Parts: sequence; C-alpha cells; structure tokens
Amino acid sequence: MEKITPFRLDFPQVELDDLRLRLARTRWPDELPGVGWEYGVALPYLRELAAYWAEGYDWRVHEARLNELPQFTTVVDGQHLHFLHVRSPEPGAIPLILTHGWPSTVHDFDRIIGPLTDPRAHGGDPADAFHVVAPSLPGFAYSGPTRETGWGTRRIARPWAELMSRLGYRHYGAQGGDFGAIVSPELGRVAPDDVLGVHLNAPPNASSPVDPAELDLLTAAERERAAENRRWWYAHSGYATQMATRPQTVGYALNDSPVGQLAWNLGWFVDHDPTATRQPLPSRDAVLTNVTAFWLTGTAASAARLYREIAADGWGRPAPSGVPTGVARFLGDRVIHGLAELSNTITHWSEFDTGGHFASLQAPDLLVTDIRAFFRALR
Repeated sequence: MEKITPFRLDFPQVELDDLRLRLARTRWPDELPGVGWEYGVALPYLRELAAYWAEGYDWRVHEARLNELPQFTTVVDGQHLHFLHVRSPEPGAIPLILTHGWPSTVHDFDRIIGPLTDPRAHGGDPADAFHVVAPSLPGFAYSGPTRETGWGTRRIARPWAELMSRLGYRHYGAQGGDFGAIVSPELGRVAPDDVLGVHLNAPPNASSPVDPAELDLLTAAERERAAENRRWWYAHSGYATQMATRPQTVGYALNDSPVGQLAWNLGWFVDHDPTATRQPLPSRDAVLTNVTAFWLTGTAASAARLYREIAADGWGRPAPSGVPTGVARFLGDRVIHGLAELSNTITHWSEFDTGGHFASLQAPDLLVTDIRAFFRALR
C-alpha cells in the first residue's frame, strides 16, 4: 500500500511578492464601448478585481483556513494526489467523498465541511454526520500537475475507489458538482457494491448530444429546455472547445499572466451574468483563492488538460448506473430530469430558485440540507 503523508500549505513569500509585481505590470487590452460582457469578461470588472487581488486580498488567511483541516498526499496509479480527510466526532457518521470541478479547488468546500462533519455544532441533527474525504482532482492545484495523458473522469474514479479503500472505508457516499458530477456517478459504476449513493449538483449535461430517439422520451418542456441548452452552450463554450482541443496553447498565457488566468476562470465563476439578482455570485475571495491556488502551484495548464482527456474518452452518455442518485438543481443549472434518468437511478430530485453553478460557494446551506436529506434514507 502506498504511503499516506500529512500535508500543509506554506508557499514562500517571494512567490506572493512576484504575483503582486506581475499584477502591477499587467498590459491591459482595449475594449469596445458599451459591449459589457457580450464579448467576454468586462474590462472594468476585471481591473477592479485584479486591483483587489494585488492590494486587498490576503492569501495567507485562506492558506491558514485550509491548514486547519487535516490534509494528506498519496500516490495512486502513479499520480500524486492531495486530499482532505476530516473525520466527524459522531460515532454514526458515514464516509462521503466530495469532488470539485473546474476551475475550482478543494477550497470550494470551506463552508460545507463543518456542517457535514459536525452537524451538532451547526444546528443540525448529529444523525446526519459524515466523515468527509475531499481530493484535489489530478492536475489541479495540490494534486498537480499530471505527468501523462489519459487522466479523464473515467480514470479518476478508480483512484477515488482506491483512496477510500486505503482509508478503511468499505461503504461510502459520493457527492460532486461540475466535473465532480461526472466523476461521482462514475465512481458508482466502478465500485457499485461500495457506493451507497451519489448526490449531484450542476451535472454538466448542457453540452451532451441528445439522440433524436431520446427526445421522444422527454416532456415538451424538457425538449424545449434541451434545445435551449444547446443554443446556450454554443454561445458560451469557447473556453471548453479550446481546452478540449489545444489546452497547451492557452496554457502558456494562463501560466505566465495572473490576470490572464483570472479572466479565463472568471467567465465561468460568474456564470456569464455578473448582474444576477437571484443567483448570488461567489465572493471575490472565493474566486481569488481558487485562482491563487492554481497560480502558486503552476497548474492552470494542467487543469485545462482535463477537458482534452474527457474529449478523448468521448462526451457521450455514460452507461446506466443502478446506484441511488440524488440531484439538486439550483438556479442556473441546466440538468434535465428525463435525460439524467437515462444514465442514473434517480431517487431524489430537488429544485431551488436561487444558488448557482457553484452551490458550495453560492448556496452552501441549501446544498448541505439537500445532501443530508438524500443520504438520510440510505444510512
């Protein structure tokens, strides 16, 4: 069995000083008047956020917050993996593996790990407690970079199963959003006898092709939603197309310019609608903590390669899974019930009129409540 080693963040101050110098020397492009966000991330928004990054944001605060949690590294399938492992004080807690997406890191779970592991201390029922395992995706931040091709979501699921086994967990739940909502169901396919259930938010099926025969299985409203999803994805998928075809090319800019990396990630973080009212945006600090984690580890290009690896696997619909699956559909998500049922055994479905794509950042209390409700029936 591979060794499991304790881990702490402690980046040299010289690297933070270099980041500020690079931010101060940004060579800004022009912008057409009056276009707002129609051509991409708006220049005034980005300049203001970059100024805060350089002069107001304090990485050391967020570094210390992650260091409050037990962190470890190990090697699985030849890949260096970082993970959080936070055990609950409750004797009846069940293990739960959380998987983030792009352009996120495990920092996204800062506001949900406490309520999940210690509900008693957060006004909840101690019977809903979890032991939380939260790995950094291969190639992302503290699990990066990847050193070989092939690290798509299908391959990632197998090390996740191995990691849970190494930690002594025979039966456990899985939860994920964005890419985590692809990895988590795949974990259920890899280890169906071990995974009690899978809870998802933001399953990324907007880009999935819909077979004409599948459309006949949908309601009229779902067919219209599927058509709208395709129109929306065509208008917003430039970043994904680049990373799924030529991630190395954009990687040079991401790794050399902090503002370039911030702009690249920011369009997805704000869900392309910085004026949303019912969809609270992730905080400035949450966005910058993720971006800074990529910057300090030099893994923005490595993380981008996940799109290429998934494209190599094929974006088609996965095989059906018999593992009980719950879905929390937050405002801004595009998952369709009838399509989700084609690959998953849906036993729980919730819809919320707030939130957003990054529920752990935008609606953490609702996400925790829904995770608890889903797994309550599976304990």
